[in-house]
Amino acid sequence: MNNMPMGLRFSLLDRSFKRQLDQRLRELELTGVQFGVLGQLDRLEKLGQGEINQRALETASHVTHPTMTAILKRLEQKGFITCRPGSTDRRSKSISSTEKARCLRREVNRIDEEVYTWLCTGLSPAQTEQLDEITGIMLRNVFELHGKGCGKSCD
Repeated sequence: MNNMPMGLRFSLLDRSFKRQLDQRLRELELTGVQFGVLGQLDRLEKLGQGEINQRALETASHVTHPTMTAILKRLEQKGFITCRPGSTDRRSKSISSTEKARCLRREVNRIDEEVYTWLCTGLSPAQTEQLDEITGIMLRNVFELHGKGCGKSCD
């Protein structure tokens, strides 16, 4: 395995992680895209963005307006978000997560930790800590490369 190209290694790890997560999301009747939007909403709420509108989620998720409209409609029907007219512009939607979404985030964080622990089977605690440090540096490099800054979500 040591002669396997690094890009392929990351790709295989990514696919394995996603497969495990997607399986659990299907049980909750969520798609990966819907979950991604909930993740972006959670991130923006934690950053204290104030009122979050559809355009902010479209930008953060790299999704078109019609696609985001459909995603938000489904998430609202499933009880994960609330949409109401914006306070400054009544034509814009103000979007916020519900307690159901926050519970989902906690559950997915738990699942994420389980999958990560499984992937780290055979690593010593020191190696796991070193992996965390290395991937943190790599993520900062990615954010700097793309000019987005790391912000609070990388720490």
